[in-house]
Amino acid sequence: MFKKISIGILAASFLSAPAIAAPFTYFAEDLTPGNTVTATVEAKRNQFLGALSGGVGTEDFESFSDGTNNPALSFTGSSGAITATLSGSGEVEGNLPSAGRFATSGSKIYETGGGGDFSISFSTAISAFGFYGTDIGDIGNQLTLRLTKSGGGIVDLAVGNGDSNGSLLFFGFIDTTDSYSMIQFLNNPGSGDVFGFDDMTIGDVGQIVNPPAVPLPAGGLLLISALGGIAVARRRKS
Repeated sequence: MFKKISIGILAASFLSAPAIAAPFTYFAEDLTPGNTVTATVEAKRNQFLGALSGGVGTEDFESFSDGTNNPALSFTGSSGAITATLSGSGEVEGNLPSAGRFATSGSKIYETGGGGDFSISFSTAISAFGFYGTDIGDIGNQLTLRLTKSGGGIVDLAVGNGDSNGSLLFFGFIDTTDSYSMIQFLNNPGSGDVFGFDDMTIGDVGQIVNPPAVPLPAGGLLLISALGGIAVARRRKS
């Protein structure tokens, strides 16, 4: 009797527990892209863009002069302009393939300063964010995106690191539950990594038109599997 009650309580608590919301992430990486956007990485970006309306904006930094520190950016949101403010020691630079950092469109990138840390704050909270990164992690550091929720609290997302000079990655997220007022790019303390940042896309919740399907958490799958196994065992016993 005790076992039956325990299982029932466990199942009921799982079914009644609120879902744990988290951004749905998109990631692809090529360690040796040859200074160009390769098909696998581009496909992941296209998957990300496919979840958003055609009105979302992408910044490629082509309109800024070399040496521009933290340019002011503006994007079209679902209900008006969204201003993005960069903070850090990075600046707009021309193509730098010899250093492993290259433009993923046009000929310019936002090159991060020493250490690679910078932040982007938004005048209107966003729910989608994506970018190409080049030459990330070639000295063994770990890049983390720290998302500040517009209602308070933070979410940290680890970004894959190539550990290879000249690597290319696309990283993006979409969140239909929470919105965010700031994104920080954080490297290992003192890592000194400098990387290229290009083709930044942002969108607010009103621009998410094809929300990604969120799979059931692994813990839930294990519980359902266990309960299913118990049911089978009972039928065999009877």
